[in-house]
Amino acid sequence: MSNNKNNDYLLDKAVNSDDKTTKEKAYCRYIKNVTPTKNLLTNMFKAFIVGGLICAFGQLITNILKEYNLSKDDVAAYTNIILILLAVIFTGLGLYSKLGEFSGAGSLVPITGFANSVAASAIEFKKEGQVFGIGCKIFTIAGPVILYGLFSSWLLGLIYYLLRVWRII
Repeated sequence: MSNNKNNDYLLDKAVNSDDKTTKEKAYCRYIKNVTPTKNLLTNMFKAFIVGGLICAFGQLITNILKEYNLSKDDVAAYTNIILILLAVIFTGLGLYSKLGEFSGAGSLVPITGFANSVAASAIEFKKEGQVFGIGCKIFTIAGPVILYGLFSSWLLGLIYYLLRVWRII
């Protein structure tokens, strides 16, 4: 029996069987057959290499900017701006999604992954207009990050303040 016919048979058996146990077993076999297998070591290697290359590129930008006698804060800011700009451009060109398909989480970990997720949301909803499309949907990913970032910094600031008032630190 070919793979597609076998999958159709298992799905039909899972849907049409009266016996609950038979239905569950057929469904589990169907899911096992249609779920793509991935090599964990290969995926980890790709993620490590791509994430490392992105970070190494960021370090290269930092080293180049240091040659212009900028302050440490300016170098960090310009490096982030350049990496975010490149990620947004690559997202707009459709290249970042291909990189993500190849490397998995390797392209998501650096700041470029966050820039990609925000830009992709904006691009996806641009057909709905400037306000209700881009304006509302751009924060689909960024909103929770900003919210939890602000809340956790407020909470840690409060804890730090109380520890200072109580002379614990």
